[in-house]
Amino acid sequence: EPGFTAENSSSVPQHKYRVLVGVTGSVAALKLPLLIAELLKIPGLEVKVVTTERAKHFYNVQEIPVTLYSDEDEWQLWKGRSDPVLHIELRRWADLMLVAPLDANTLAKLANGICDNLLTCVIRAWDLSKPLLFCPAMNTAMWEHPITAQQVEQLKGFGYTEIPCVVKKLVCGDEGRGAMAEVWTIVESVKRILEERDLPTQS
Repeated sequence: EPGFTAENSSSVPQHKYRVLVGVTGSVAALKLPLLIAELLKIPGLEVKVVTTERAKHFYNVQEIPVTLYSDEDEWQLWKGRSDPVLHIELRRWADLMLVAPLDANTLAKLANGICDNLLTCVIRAWDLSKPLLFCPAMNTAMWEHPITAQQVEQLKGFGYTEIPCVVKKLVCGDEGRGAMAEVWTIVESVKRILEERDLPTQS
């Protein structure tokens, strides 16, 4: 069962900075293994992942070298009134949350306060004094729909930080804005937030 005290990594420093990565059902979830690998290069960083069920279609769980939680873990962990509630435990555990990629569906849920899976429950319960970064990723036609800009602004209004999507040829063959920011851009954004908040980026 998920644990929050003993971790299986002994090579990282005692004092850790904890990043929770959320991944949703965009094709850009293909980059999750690379993103995690690059984040783990930041000294003293501890990473856990919360995935939606649809996101699992795009990456191999065996390639994720950190603890990964999905909806079934929420229900397996809680069996009675005194048991921990996973989305609250994760909210407490994390110092920073990074949602990469954030697909159109989950963007719409977050903007409207819907919390119908583990990831959206964590974000609905998020401590707004802690940074939350999000990386939109969707087809250009979806990105250009007028409601998208409204929903992105809604998230920014909550105090979340957008890492803007970029223009490129998408997996579907279309070319235009909507692709998730490059992994190096995302990792640099995380580093910058840590530095701005005087949080430990060195072991």
